Amino acid sequence: MHLDLSLLTLAIAAMAAGFIDSIVGGGGLILVPSLFSAFPDVPPATLFGTNKGGAVWGTSAAAWSFARRVRIPWAIVLPAALAAFAGGLGGAFAVTRVAPHALRKALPFVLAGVLGYTVLRRDLGKHHAPRVRGRWVALLGGGLIGLYDGFFGPGTGNLLVFLFVRAYGFDFVHAAASAKVVNTACNLAALLLFAFSGHVMWRYSAMIAVCNVGGSVLGSRLAVRKGTQFVRSMFMVIAVALIARTAWQAFAPR
Repeated sequence: MHLDLSLLTLAIAAMAAGFIDSIVGGGGLILVPSLFSAFPDVPPATLFGTNKGGAVWGTSAAAWSFARRVRIPWAIVLPAALAAFAGGLGGAFAVTRVAPHALRKALPFVLAGVLGYTVLRRDLGKHHAPRVRGRWVALLGGGLIGLYDGFFGPGTGNLLVFLFVRAYGFDFVHAAASAKVVNTACNLAALLLFAFSGHVMWRYSAMIAVCNVGGSVLGSRLAVRKGTQFVRSMFMVIAVALIARTAWQAFAPR
């Protein structure tokens, strides 16, 4: 009964994660802690691999939905995606070598950092004024964020949006669309390494994928048609709750 309830919660979290991640990024803030909560005795590398097995379909669906409605600047996005793929491989390899205890204690601090960034950047991407800048910024930024995504993951979408807004002057919708393409690349890279290492629970990944795709399609359409302020606010509320929960799980006396 407990497992059934945990799986229902995980399915709802996967849909909410896809919805939020397709608009502002940060879906991992919901899905990764939900996996840790549902499977407390499973190694973190396997939980991250299972997350990637589902999330890669959600980011792919969001990227496709955006590409049908928004003109993506491929000359910048493709180099970033290639670098992110390489970084994702490196990060996923690293996470298979790190002790679970350290990752659990790091999670609430990462969540707090991403939340702080989101609060401070409320006006992010209001105007679309692309700037001419070398592709090395996309390569470096994509590679580093891909490394982080493969190693840990939560907040990757936010970091990618920030990269395209600050470095290239994209508005929020164009940045979100570009971020989904790059995020798909690093998710795929991490998934390949986790799968090769046997760190994916495929049955649960399939369930996550179905729910995540549904949320991603809805979220990407909302981003293009109605903007993102409501979802942004909801994301911050959820992030606060997750910081409290993951901090309690990591530091509460046993």
